[in-house]
Amino acid sequence: MPLPIIVLIVFVVMFLWSAIRVLNEYERGVIFRLGRLIGSKGPGLIILIPIIDKMQKVSLRLEVLDVPSQDIITKDNVSVKVNAVIYFRVMEPNKAIVDVANYMYATSQLAQTTLRSVLGQAELDELLAERDKLNLQIQEILDKQTDPWGIKVSNVEVKHIDLPDEMKRAMAKQAEAERERRAKVIHAEGESQAAGKLAEAAKQIAVEPIALQLRYLQTLSEVATENNSTTLFPIPIDLLKPFMPKLGEGSK
Repeated sequence: MPLPIIVLIVFVVMFLWSAIRVLNEYERGVIFRLGRLIGSKGPGLIILIPIIDKMQKVSLRLEVLDVPSQDIITKDNVSVKVNAVIYFRVMEPNKAIVDVANYMYATSQLAQTTLRSVLGQAELDELLAERDKLNLQIQEILDKQTDPWGIKVSNVEVKHIDLPDEMKRAMAKQAEAERERRAKVIHAEGESQAAGKLAEAAKQIAVEPIALQLRYLQTLSEVATENNSTTLFPIPIDLLKPFMPKLGEGSK
């Protein structure tokens, strides 16, 4: 084979090697021609002009960004450590490459500052009890600020809140005191209900005196079923009234 043909074949192979690009379904290629943006292409087969064209790949898949633990002082002056996770995706590859130097790093830094700013305005009880509300607030702020970069923040989740040991002990004491208060309230409500039932029973017995005798016999039967060595028989005062005058005469 003549040498010129070999050189030509080698040149064609090198041209195709440097010119042909294949992008996956979730990828887009942002093309620069002599430094000027000509747009994004993909997915599939893309042909570039060697030396003249430059391409940067951008993934359109959902990205998960872990926000490092941040030291935060809440509104009620409690120092805590909080970390979070952010879910976002690139919606406009051209803006993500041209308008910001590194959109991943920029989004991470913006998330850290926003996390400290928003959670620093909340009290500790709100931070623990209303996490969904704070997540939504952070997500809306991040989505608004990253929109010029062609990025959509879809969700923000606060993962872990690390409390100081002193605060954990104080919260444990508070929870214990709250449980004791509830127990006392429930006990008091039970005593009140029992007193009400006893009052109703007393009224019923007052209307039907024979009910007291029946209750007396029932009590004796319950005592008799137990293995007791001593049994007490209460005697109604009414049975002793006929003997009261005689006892009085005998004492004189």
